[in-house]
Amino acid sequence: MKIKKNIAISETGFIFDPNTGESFSVNETGKAILKLLKEDKNEKDIISWLTNHFDVDKLTAENNLNDFLSVLKNFNITE
Repeated sequence: MKIKKNIAISETGFIFDPNTGESFSVNETGKAILKLLKEDKNEKDIISWLTNHFDVDKLTAENNLNDFLSVLKNFNITE
């Protein structure tokens, strides 16, 4: 999954869609996931990163990532 090219993401986790004028903000985990997506990391890589950096098991990381990616897709942040 890739972030759309026109989406602006700040270092503080502020997301702006210039096509719609909508803006969103994410927490530290969301910022990390967005950064990994921008680096073209796949879901397996992101889940591995989450389990290595947080006290979370693989299944929980996978479920939380899928939920987050669904939200990004619903708000047209990803392609």
